[in-house]
Amino acid sequence: MAKMGRPKAIINKEEFEKLCALQCTLAEICDWFNVQDDTLNSWCKENYDGKTFSEIFKVKRGKGLVSLRRNQWKLAEKNAAMAIFLGKNYLGQKDNVEVTDNTAINKNIQCIADLINKPKPNRTEEDLAGE
Repeated sequence: MAKMGRPKAIINKEEFEKLCALQCTLAEICDWFNVQDDTLNSWCKENYDGKTFSEIFKVKRGKGLVSLRRNQWKLAEKNAAMAIFLGKNYLGQKDNVEVTDNTAINKNIQCIADLINKPKPNRTEEDLAGE
């Protein structure tokens, strides 16, 4: 007698690992293979010594992270924004400049304040006529 029920899900292990490396979500991988999440989780347990999807994903996504980092470093050679991003994140570089000597700034502020507060000389009608 023929076996009844749903056909067994076909999940390609190599494709599954590539999708993990691309950081695809559980839902995206399920859509790719046209399976439910519990089916994918069961398949992972069968094919990876009882480990769940989450456990396998944490390991297999590493290859994708390495690839992404490699591409970022290549891009930094030609793209200043990427070089700045990597410098800030890996080398602790910053945009802000610390001012340690405020005396020059304070003198300029005082000069401006003096000019603003300086009383204006009384103007005559002749002065106004000349303008």
